[in-house]
Amino acid sequence: MRPRRSVLYMPGANERALEKAKTLPADALILDLEDAVAPDAKAAARERVCAAVGSYGSREVTVRVNGLGTPWHADDLRAAGEAGPDAVVVPKVNSAEEVHAIEKALSHAPDHTAIWAMIETPVAVLNCASIAAASDRLTVLVLGTNDLAKELTAAQVPGRAPLLGPLSTCVLAARATGRVILDGVYNDVRDLDGFAAECRQGRDFGFDGKTLIHPGQVEPCNEIFAPSADEVAHAHRVIEAFEQAQHAGRGVATVDGRMIENLHVVDAQRILALAAAVKGT
Repeated sequence: MRPRRSVLYMPGANERALEKAKTLPADALILDLEDAVAPDAKAAARERVCAAVGSYGSREVTVRVNGLGTPWHADDLRAAGEAGPDAVVVPKVNSAEEVHAIEKALSHAPDHTAIWAMIETPVAVLNCASIAAASDRLTVLVLGTNDLAKELTAAQVPGRAPLLGPLSTCVLAARATGRVILDGVYNDVRDLDGFAAECRQGRDFGFDGKTLIHPGQVEPCNEIFAPSADEVAHAHRVIEAFEQAQHAGRGVATVDGRMIENLHVVDAQRILALAAAVKGT
């Protein structure tokens, strides 16, 4: 299990930001060639980002290319594939057919270079399961909640009520296909209380982590998406109690007054595996 609690966008045109990223405790980085780069800076940013890919040690490093249909898409895929990041992040993926085209365009990339597909439109939400299942190379779904809200003409309000249906649909698609799924960004970098609330909401929904736009969001995000000490202790108690029940010939156990069966053991094992992975970062 590879933790992806915090996944930080870094502007590909900003050499200082790319250097600063080496000191930040984000689980993964998205070196961005899309929204954070002006059109006249795209070529220079592409060269800078691809040169930087290998300079972050064991950190998971990805490159977000410009989307299908843009003048930079093909050159971005070619250069990113040659650089060999852990993944290429592709915005506004709307269909399985588009995943196939991206996979073909990355045929020259190393085997370890995965595809991360951004889900940012109503049609992408409706096609999310088929997008996720389209290729073994596609390992992560990334919610683009700003663009999705715009496309839906939905208000971006605390609690995200207008987006809860799409968010749930995408989590369902990820779990049905065995993919990792990352929540969208929180725009107000000064509002740490609101950010923490949205992190907790995403965690409770089943997201594996959250994409971020500011270094100050990294540490609170890491804390919220990691198992707490109480959760780890409870997971140990669940596994121990269930093992004792099995030795006694019973299929269920009781922990803290609640009935425990095998599905709770599986979840406890997941929590312990994530805690161990986080500790190893």
